[in-house]
Amino acid sequence: MTAAGDSDGRRDRPRGRPLRIAFYAPLKPPDDPVPSGDRTMARRLVQALALAGHEVELACRLRSRDPAGDPARQARLRALGARLGTRYAARVRPRPDLWFTYHLYYKAPDWVGPTAAARLGIPYLVAEASVAPKRADGPWDIGYRGTLAALALAAAVIPLNPANAACLPDRAKLRDLPPFLDAAPLRAARPERGRWPALDPALPWILAVGMMRPGAKLASYRLLVAALERLAGRDWRLLVVGDGAARGEVEAALAPLAGRCHLAGALEGEALAAAYASCDLLAWPAIDEAYGMALLEAQAAGRPVVAGRGIGVSAVVSDGETGLLTGRDDPETFAADLARLLDDPALRRRMGAAAEARVAARHDLPAASRRLDAILRELVP
Repeated sequence: MTAAGDSDGRRDRPRGRPLRIAFYAPLKPPDDPVPSGDRTMARRLVQALALAGHEVELACRLRSRDPAGDPARQARLRALGARLGTRYAARVRPRPDLWFTYHLYYKAPDWVGPTAAARLGIPYLVAEASVAPKRADGPWDIGYRGTLAALALAAAVIPLNPANAACLPDRAKLRDLPPFLDAAPLRAARPERGRWPALDPALPWILAVGMMRPGAKLASYRLLVAALERLAGRDWRLLVVGDGAARGEVEAALAPLAGRCHLAGALEGEALAAAYASCDLLAWPAIDEAYGMALLEAQAAGRPVVAGRGIGVSAVVSDGETGLLTGRDDPETFAADLARLLDDPALRRRMGAAAEARVAARHDLPAASRRLDAILRELVP
């Protein structure tokens, strides 16, 4: 078997035997039927592990999220998770080499993995974790302390979103792995201007991709509309990809753009790749986004982005190189940045090319698979 290799793609050292990995996502399992960015990232981690030659088993489907801050519910989930971890360790054959938990925080701690890993005597690895000290002694205190306990047992922690790294308790355990995606389908769809129904290729098309949910997503849609209303004197059209519980509120917010806005609903796979290929740039305020998977997808397709800085957006968008970033709640600046790209096709092309190259080097699946394999080999020689 050949090597994982270094960052330029060479494979020149023995990789070692394939590992058996017990995978768990307490917020949402990767086979959940409801689309979300969290499900997408869980699936991509499984894909990256498989690409590195490892065997991945979904060890548990318990969803530990307590959205309301109910200590009694958290206590029940803690007890259930410990039982499931004990049961898994007693029944699994052959024994996995490593336990891999994706995304834990005070609302969705990992009650299963620490128990199972300890009973099996295997390393416990965490990808994507956050710690919020303000939750101590509050309604999520049990979940907060459960997250701290899990992180204390972890052999290594991969933040994914670098904005979360600063609050994690033991920095010696941190391992770098940038957010990533499989860029191949997005590259393959480009360039296909005019392919999407009802898109006039003579006009610049702006794409917005986001779940239609109350809260930050709805606020992002409203800020986008506020920015676009300031560009009423320019020729452009907007394609919106997304669906969800707040679709009615999003449609109401988009009403001022009637005649210039096309709603495509939720898209995946080839249809989503075609939407990126058919548009000229992505615009998304990214309010309270960890980093924004759509921002990576657009850049992988060779499209520049205009986005709010969000929590970790600067980790995936290079301001002034692959896109333009604005402050929070600033429709004036957002509109000015959109106007800059709408008015300058050459700048769009340069930023789009730089974006595609940056994603290929830092955020594409093969690079992530090599890096993830190297982390695992530290824990399981």
